[in-house]
Amino acid sequence: TIALAELYGQTKSPTMRAKLDKAVKVIISAQATEAGHEGGWRYRPIAKDADISVTVLALVAIRAAKNGGLEVPQRTIDEAVAYVKRCQDERTGGFCYQPQRDPGFARTAAAIYSLQVCGLYEDPMVKKGSTYLFDNLREDHEWFTYGNFYAASAQYMVGGETWQKWYPKMKDILLAQVVKQGDVAYWEARGRGGVGPTFCTAVYTMILAMPYHYIPLYQR
Repeated sequence: TIALAELYGQTKSPTMRAKLDKAVKVIISAQATEAGHEGGWRYRPIAKDADISVTVLALVAIRAAKNGGLEVPQRTIDEAVAYVKRCQDERTGGFCYQPQRDPGFARTAAAIYSLQVCGLYEDPMVKKGSTYLFDNLREDHEWFTYGNFYAASAQYMVGGETWQKWYPKMKDILLAQVVKQGDVAYWEARGRGGVGPTFCTAVYTMILAMPYHYIPLYQR
């Protein structure tokens, strides 16, 4: 849905809009209503419980669709933002899979990115989350690819000194791992969230290309 929303925003294709509209309606209808999970989403399109990983994907998708001109109730976005905020661990600034659980790097990266996409660039939770990412960046992280897909986007939108410190560090890590075969360059899967070379290469290329402003959703 995120990719479709980005493509529609650039093409304004009527055919694409119709398909995007259906996807957005499914997401809106599946927003959780169960006590303690209100505003979030889970893996199945059922309005029941929620977790941070699926909620972030759904929230970013409907926000991208709204940016493209589709109708998305502001209440849906506000309730999703409230759920994300409830997942923050006040002590560390990191975000948890669900409220009152342990915080983690990938979950924090995804959470603060979703808040930024919703316009909360200067929110104290975003700033604390950004610091948490610096404190917990490791090359051997279990969810290295998934986490840094969001972390790079989040730190890029924090900008300033934060991005100036983050990007060179990530660039050095990624370029040290690239595999070259003739004119072809790619990355092998790494970590539990690596999936495979195609996914990793796509994610790492997007990270390295962020300073070039190719993708609207990564622009503040």
